[in-house]
Amino acid sequence: MKLTACLLAGVALATAGAAVAADASAPARVRLENPSLVLEVSPRLGGRMLHIGLPGAPNLLLVGEAVDSQPDPRVGADGENIPYMGHEVWVGPQADWWKFQTLNPARRKAAAVWPPDPWLAYAPAKVLEQGAGRLLLEGTASPVSGVQLGYGFELPPDRPGTAGLSVEMRNIRKEPVARDIWFNSRVPPQTRVYVPVAAEGSGVRVRSDTEDGYDSLVTRHEDGLFSLELLPPGEGLVGRRGKVFIQPEAGWLAGFHAGQAFVIHFERQPVERIHPDQGQVELYLDWRPDAAYPSLMELEVHAPYVTLAPGESTSAREWWVVRRYDGPDRRDAQVAFLRRMLDEAGIE
Repeated sequence: MKLTACLLAGVALATAGAAVAADASAPARVRLENPSLVLEVSPRLGGRMLHIGLPGAPNLLLVGEAVDSQPDPRVGADGENIPYMGHEVWVGPQADWWKFQTLNPARRKAAAVWPPDPWLAYAPAKVLEQGAGRLLLEGTASPVSGVQLGYGFELPPDRPGTAGLSVEMRNIRKEPVARDIWFNSRVPPQTRVYVPVAAEGSGVRVRSDTEDGYDSLVTRHEDGLFSLELLPPGEGLVGRRGKVFIQPEAGWLAGFHAGQAFVIHFERQPVERIHPDQGQVELYLDWRPDAAYPSLMELEVHAPYVTLAPGESTSAREWWVVRRYDGPDRRDAQVAFLRRMLDEAGIE
């Protein structure tokens, strides 16, 4: 499925500098379902995906309690991150999030890299089309990032256990903007994730965030697959935290959790099309062996970094393929299953 520019044509940013109140007409959740997959999206929270999994199986995404406790956020240039989590879309690079806007001078001066743009993170999206296996949304135009996002979700009837996610990004400013589309899926940190990498380990950059009592990330590179190992931190340390930037050898990453295996399939890009601050695939882990701590892992995919003329658009997509996995929690068994799964799905 491809979102076309006509979906966003003619949308004006009438109140660019004003805070946006919650749109009570935007549904809190829209459920797409067929016999092989369940997907839930919140138009009220900016087109955020809140659930994906096999029917009757646990949610593969990690969702925060803020979805219920803060269902109608106020959107403004002083807004903070609200940990709804799930799957959302940012725009990259992160270093530019607050540089090219005038609504919050303090964040511009500081070149702030946090929080994400509230207009993209949780401003309400308009439902353009809704059917049993298809949903099209029009996001709120952002005066911070200077873009407007359109979203498409589908469950193709001829592809069991598969969901398609499409995003279109349009420049709403009168001057060029340079951005990328950035998919971000939050999953439980116990999810075993695999990313195809070069045999010699090139194209992988690991950043361990060892301040605040954290230990370094533990990585494993074997048989052309990169993974993170969730080992207890060293004595006196609270957990493991950091980020991995990866130039993948193929356009997919995979995970195993809650009796399910999933593959996120995307178009692999040459390294020169990805912003140098980022990786086409990024894994972020913030984990403590403390059940009360909100641990998480982020599975991130960047589309090409492009410069858009006024009114110009670009698009990107992901395909999620989900299967039941009843095998042991061992790398050899998971990798063997993954190889068969990729072959059956026709993924490189």
